[in-house]
Amino acid sequence: MITWDVDPIFFSWKFINLRYYSFAFIIGFAFSYKYFLNTFKKEGRTNYEDLTSSLFTHIILATIIGSRLGHILFYEPSILWTDPIEVFQVWKGGLASHGGYLAVIISSYLFLKKAPGFSYMWLMDRVAPCSVFTGGLIRIGNLMNSEIVGKPTDGTWGFIFTRLNDNIPRHPTQIYEAIGYFTISITAFLLIKKFYKKWVDGRVFGFMLVFAFSFRLFVEFFKENQVSFEQSMTLNMGQLLSVPFILIGFYFMLGLHANNLKLKFLTEPVVKFEERKSKKKNKK
Repeated sequence: MITWDVDPIFFSWKFINLRYYSFAFIIGFAFSYKYFLNTFKKEGRTNYEDLTSSLFTHIILATIIGSRLGHILFYEPSILWTDPIEVFQVWKGGLASHGGYLAVIISSYLFLKKAPGFSYMWLMDRVAPCSVFTGGLIRIGNLMNSEIVGKPTDGTWGFIFTRLNDNIPRHPTQIYEAIGYFTISITAFLLIKKFYKKWVDGRVFGFMLVFAFSFRLFVEFFKENQVSFEQSMTLNMGQLLSVPFILIGFYFMLGLHANNLKLKFLTEPVVKFEERKSKKKNKK
């Protein structure tokens, strides 16, 4: 058994207290920023620094706003009418990864208006692995906070979280998820490198949705429920929210979207798609 009594504060100076949890976000965003800086540069964009800065303005805002709204809507909707001001108090905790991922997917499409020449699926093939890699780092932050803990276990690898004051060995589900997300995201980066010219854009994105959220669904069986209403549910909220992502992921991973004319705009460069829309309007 491992007794876990780690101080969640990573760095403290005067009135500044930086938690491991916040530091995990910083490292994840920094890694992703560097990845896209190199990616846009390799694609021959002379304005690669501006593109990267714009993309990350979209992604950072989407992550924070989407995660917070996701938590409120999916786990504590009563806050909307009992204490709506708390919605904006992000520092109190309460961020749902499903809401964050969904917001990043939407904000990435909005960003493309500033990046003509790239398709939405091309972008998502690269955003998704970065997002999941960051998710793995955040789970390490959760471990440092002694939160999102697992159910009791008799295994020798069980963690006793002293901050919970119950002396119960538990599954270190934060570590399970972190290892899974790191493995899946690294695999995706390798797939991009190997099949960049062979696969239709969107298949890596589908791969990420299927495997990342399937793994999340599996690990949830070893977690304690986050809110009381989940006690009566066969699948908890985290698992239910993962199902749509998995189903959509299969569609893209199998490349079925490539033959769907209605979804053709997802794999076309934005400029080409916008030009086609303009021509249709002119014909009318």
